[in-house]
Amino acid sequence: MKIREAAARMGAEISAVDIRRMDDATFGAMYQAFIDKGVLVVRGQQLEIPDWLAFCRRFGRLRPHINKSRRHPDYPDLLMLDNLASDGKLADPRMVKGGAVWHSDLGYEKEPAKATGLYAIHLPSTGGDTLFKNMYLAYEELPGHLRRRIEGRQALFNYGGRTKKNLHLLEKSEHDRPPAVHNLVRVHPETGRKALYPSPNQILGIVGMSADESALLLDELLGYVTESDVDYRHQWQYGDVVIWDNRCVLHRATGDYPVHERRLHWRATIMHEAAVGATVLPS
Repeated sequence: MKIREAAARMGAEISAVDIRRMDDATFGAMYQAFIDKGVLVVRGQQLEIPDWLAFCRRFGRLRPHINKSRRHPDYPDLLMLDNLASDGKLADPRMVKGGAVWHSDLGYEKEPAKATGLYAIHLPSTGGDTLFKNMYLAYEELPGHLRRRIEGRQALFNYGGRTKKNLHLLEKSEHDRPPAVHNLVRVHPETGRKALYPSPNQILGIVGMSADESALLLDELLGYVTESDVDYRHQWQYGDVVIWDNRCVLHRATGDYPVHERRLHWRATIMHEAAVGATVLPS
């Protein structure tokens, strides 16, 4: 197995390995690269669904996604990120733009996702990249006055956030779920480093602030996050596996591939063995 830096600020690219046949020592080195670099890229894999799910389970337990319409009928832990509908026709063009906003997966849950894995099955002729930002560095590079203002603060998170983006993907019974509450600055449970946790498309407001005060602070904070440079841009190839650490990474799709071309990834949501990092409002 070979490991090299994918980009200067984050990401590790793995080659010369078959993830179906890794011993524990090889996986241990791969997992350390995941922890150290935040995004793990493994090229040239040839997987069946059981292979994919078994690999993802080495990182943690799997959880079915809230979007029930896209779950695989025989493998509920597998989400089909596909712009092809079940009848074989191209789905709603909004699917192309569905992930085109910065976020961390499952921020709207009491237990956010530890990691997310994607495996490339069908790719368009152009576009469709995935972008990543390092939230350790985002926190460290914030202006001092802003770091002080958010230290110890908690925020409310919900699916769709302030814009209610992508609510059409959920069943109506899920639209009024109570918000989750998380620290704006999280301590990574494995590295001990502080990371910013803003998830722009899920955050509703800051606990203990008026609506106006909260909106002003969030707009300033999210401005720094969304307007900074991308730390790693992944250009997909067939057979790519990409797993990222939601505890210290934001991601977004570019949403720029041709709507008439198919793009399919297998997705798995990876959780901790026990809930870590989530907090709740006091009763």
